[in-house]
Amino acid sequence: MQRNKIRFLPALLLTFAAGSAFASSDDAWKDFADDVAAKCKEAATPSLEFARAVVDPFGSEHYGLALVTGKPKGGNGFVTHICVYDKQSKAAEIGTELKTDELDLLPDE
Repeated sequence: MQRNKIRFLPALLLTFAAGSAFASSDDAWKDFADDVAAKCKEAATPSLEFARAVVDPFGSEHYGLALVTGKPKGGNGFVTHICVYDKQSKAAEIGTELKTDELDLLPDE
């Protein structure tokens, strides 16, 4: 009976450790996405009003990725910028504006 308890203990500890690792990993990815959104909106501030960021939850190996949409300052309509966030330096850069209504992201049927 004692031997069964000893065998069970490592499995139980491993289960708890794995559960806390997944939880902290989820928290880390949420923090990452929040930082990408904040830095991308900040990078778009000179050219956009009411910026909204949609973040790829994991990005690529080296970069966080987001689409930042908003109203161009002094203009009408909405535009979208592609934002790239360097995971190492934590700096974000945006590309040139793309007219949101001209993106035509849906495939032809």
